[in-house]
Amino acid sequence: MGSGKVTTGSAPFDFQGKHVTVAGLGVSGIPAAEALHARGAIVTVVDDGDDARAREQAEGLRALGITVRLGDGATLPEGTELIVTAPGWAPGKPLFQAAGQAGVPVWGDVELAWRLRGPDAAPWLAVTGTNGKTTTVQMLAAILKAAGLRTAAVGNIGVSLLDAVLGEETYDVLAVELSSYQLHWAPSLRAHSAAVLNLAPDHLDWHGSMAAYAADKGRVYEGNQVACVYNVVDRATEDLVREADVEEGCRAVGFTLGTPGPSQLGVVDGILVDRAFVENRQKNAQELAEVSDVRPPAPHNIANALAAAALARAFGVPAQAVRDGLRAFRPDAHRIEHVADIDGVAYVDDSKATNTHAAQASLAAYESIVWIAGGLAKGATFDELVAASAKHLRAVVLIGADRALIREALARHAPEVPVVDLDRTDTGAMLQAVTEAKRLAVAGDTVLLAPACASMDMFTNYNQRGDAFATAVGELRA
Repeated sequence: MGSGKVTTGSAPFDFQGKHVTVAGLGVSGIPAAEALHARGAIVTVVDDGDDARAREQAEGLRALGITVRLGDGATLPEGTELIVTAPGWAPGKPLFQAAGQAGVPVWGDVELAWRLRGPDAAPWLAVTGTNGKTTTVQMLAAILKAAGLRTAAVGNIGVSLLDAVLGEETYDVLAVELSSYQLHWAPSLRAHSAAVLNLAPDHLDWHGSMAAYAADKGRVYEGNQVACVYNVVDRATEDLVREADVEEGCRAVGFTLGTPGPSQLGVVDGILVDRAFVENRQKNAQELAEVSDVRPPAPHNIANALAAAALARAFGVPAQAVRDGLRAFRPDAHRIEHVADIDGVAYVDDSKATNTHAAQASLAAYESIVWIAGGLAKGATFDELVAASAKHLRAVVLIGADRALIREALARHAPEVPVVDLDRTDTGAMLQAVTEAKRLAVAGDTVLLAPACASMDMFTNYNQRGDAFATAVGELRA
């Protein structure tokens, strides 16, 4: 880690009379525009859309005296002194190219929230990574609450950071989920402690390269005060720690599913243990919880729990609160969710596994699997996933627009595994997929929906896909 001390604050910004352009309507753009307007900024909102919903949102802002330009998100409004962008707007958009040429800074909603914090604002414990962010942040919030702290899970998890920062409720600490998009546009963010859970290719069309994607993830470590938490088995996360400039005294803290070394958290004989936040960590370890306290106790979920525990311990949370928080935590739907047992076969919904990295973690959690996979590949390749998971596969049922890519990888790396290729992309295909999976499974198997793909070829989102799976399983039981 870098040795230079960096300020954990950011320069004050007087919005009074400043011409600020907000890029994008929606969950971040509207509250950003309202917050800026309330602070005296002259706000113009631009958006590429011009549908009925956009026009309705625009009218609400115009009623406040905010200028809204629909159908034109490319042109930099004259006189713009600052852009505040929705996190999903890619850096290559013409608006940002024009801003760069004009020397206009660009912030995201996270940067704006960071700048608008009050002098006694709650510190942030931040989590990013390719997979597991939401679960880890929710685990962290549960642990912090078990310690009696006023907290909330906020950020990319769906609860606006602006709302948390500007609302009437006060917090002791915030558990903050941050995407690579949000980190790209948050140059001043300085967390108390932060974790990068893992790194795998994702959103490369947005970032332009794996190196750029990793660099944006690594921004979460900049200016950390107490701990930079990394994944021991994912060397790329440790490399990001080494490259970060942090506060003097900030430590690198690893988490591992194996026996932890000094300054690490890990697992010993079914016990989650801490060798980072204890006296004489060369010789001592603190028991935190049992593996059975983590639900579900799949390997990647235990890793999430260790990362959450590391951040909580960095904030001074006692060991008992880690145990109590993990016991109280319940994962969201569609994340390795046990749906039913039928004739000795378990049916598990991991519709949230929308990329190969997440699917591989899910497949590693079960011994013998009938795998339901497929959807929109988003440019992904499947050779590494299939090669790593072949030993767990009894059979595969493929659905979705890009299922051929998975079928070809199976032919190369698991040719002995039976494959049912359903030439359907309609929503009703899920019932046929589950029926075929039931035919192929034997007692002791797991029928696992872990698509490794996005859902929009067949469903509105991964939630609807998971619901369709659960409904189909329910019909099998009828």
